[in-house]
Amino acid sequence: MSIYLAVFILLSYLIWIKCIFYRHRRTLLKSLKHVTNILSSGEPNGADVRALIVTAHPDDECMFFAPTVIRLVELKASVHLLCLSEGNYYNQGAQRKEELFNSCAMLGIPASRITITNHKKLPDDPKAEWNISLVSSVIVKHIRAHSFNMVLTFDGRGVSGHANHTAIYKAVSHLATTGQVPNDCCLLSLVTVGLFRKYISFLELPLSWLLPSCLCCIIGSEGYRQAKAAMLCHRTQLLWFRYLYVAFSRYMYINTYQVIPQGPKNLKIY
Repeated sequence: MSIYLAVFILLSYLIWIKCIFYRHRRTLLKSLKHVTNILSSGEPNGADVRALIVTAHPDDECMFFAPTVIRLVELKASVHLLCLSEGNYYNQGAQRKEELFNSCAMLGIPASRITITNHKKLPDDPKAEWNISLVSSVIVKHIRAHSFNMVLTFDGRGVSGHANHTAIYKAVSHLATTGQVPNDCCLLSLVTVGLFRKYISFLELPLSWLLPSCLCCIIGSEGYRQAKAAMLCHRTQLLWFRYLYVAFSRYMYINTYQVIPQGPKNLKIY
């Protein structure tokens, strides 16, 4: 009897996940409209969205942000990537740069919408402390140059705790609190979850759906295969634990975001 009960509970849970996925597909545009307040007042249209994903290294775009990129591209949004290093920690920068372009092509971001910085003060190094003012300057110049109305990046814990990830959040938060971001630009941070939630794959979906967030991006099995193919483009990074990450990480299926609150515009700091 207990076996039948366990099977019933499991099947019910999987059906719940399926229902959440299909509901999400219908409601994502409304969520975008609510968060950004930039979609047209009529029928929601993803083409109104000009989104910038800000990452620290090649492979961040598919390891952490693939569900977001895939869903926004499906909605015909204009998705751009700003990667703040070439990932040259092991002197593989040139190869990793090429891998990034291949990964983005798999995700649906054309090469013309990819910017990779190679600043000597922004090295790929978990022990390096990136200059927040420099990172802020690079990001805000890119926002203004391309008139983005949505910026998505890491939160204060950086998903993996990498110092370069958290430095980007600090820089974007600095821009927000000092009022340097254009009025029509929404700033979103990718929510870091605990270790258990992080590695139960799509089974984590009901928790992400029930817990409060400002934006949730979910992909199904087809999107997962696309995200996995993008990750496999990063051949220099395919160590054994990366295969485990691809197989079990909820970030291959689910992204949840919180809004980074913005302060008064044009605030002068003395």
